[in-house]
Amino acid sequence: MVNQPTLAAHESLELHEALNFKTLCVLKSKMMQGLVFDQELKALMQKDVEQSMQAIADLQTVYAKAPFQAPIPNRPTPIIN
Repeated sequence: MVNQPTLAAHESLELHEALNFKTLCVLKSKMMQGLVFDQELKALMQKDVEQSMQAIADLQTVYAKAPFQAPIPNRPTPIIN
């Protein structure tokens, strides 16, 4: 059996925060491209999107080493029908 290194809990949380941040950066750059008329700025924003997408992919491979995977909880049953 091979021992695979895992991340500590605080490292996993910090990595999760970095993933969230990069995801928001991609979203903002994509949305703002529609409002920008300067082609040079638009190209720069597109480059940022591409680099951020690569960073997200890289972070996801590291995140796979997290020691825990949180399951998605079931929805609670409504009190009022």
